[in-house]
Amino acid sequence: MIEAIPLPSTDDPLDAPYWEAARRGELVVQTCRACGQRRFPPRPMCPTCQSFEHLWAPLSGKGRIWSFVFPHPPLLPVFAQIAPYNVIIVELADDPSIRMVGNLVTAADGPINQVDPTTIKIGTPVRVVFHRVDNDVTLARWVVA
Repeated sequence: MIEAIPLPSTDDPLDAPYWEAARRGELVVQTCRACGQRRFPPRPMCPTCQSFEHLWAPLSGKGRIWSFVFPHPPLLPVFAQIAPYNVIIVELADDPSIRMVGNLVTAADGPINQVDPTTIKIGTPVRVVFHRVDNDVTLARWVVA
């Protein structure tokens, strides 16, 4: 575990349902009640129909690696002790227009620098796993499916 890792705020009413679902081990995205358009990251208004009404819909948690990088040196000094590590962008199978950023790991609680960089390939199928960082923050991570 990285000491003093910067963590996201989970108490913003706009995205609190995402964090609550992550704590339960579920992947959800904001979905417009009027037109059904899914969106991530969450926004107050649908970019398609301008409705303010939405719900949080569960997804399968399956996707594929759309892109990846190995930041070294890292952008934040707190990550220097584990660099290089991977950061992947996952295109979700349920809705390819939604892409999420995370890390490819070997297990939910595995280190983010454990996967051999030469084994990561664009198009690799992945599935979501969840890593509880503290009582408020559970992060979505990805393992090879």
